[in-house]
Amino acid sequence: MSKLSIKPLADRVLIEPAAAETKTSSGIIIPDTAKEKPQKGTVVAVGTGTKEHPITVAVGDSVLYGKYAGTELQHEGKDYLIMKESDLLAIV
Repeated sequence: MSKLSIKPLADRVLIEPAAAETKTSSGIIIPDTAKEKPQKGTVVAVGTGTKEHPITVAVGDSVLYGKYAGTELQHEGKDYLIMKESDLLAIV
């Protein structure tokens, strides 16, 4: 993995979303138009936090987040989400 040049500010985290499921548990292939946006990802960068809200997640943590949380961005051909740490729901 190459060094990422994005550094989130304050209490924000940068997340690489997990890949969307392509098959159901019974083996049915899901078409691109019906795939749901993943709600799980891996933390790839964290901010420094604030006095009131220190950062509790670390790079490499697998996390769950809300369906519409964060701002989508592309960097060097990869998709990422940047969001406040308070938008994270759990560490998996």
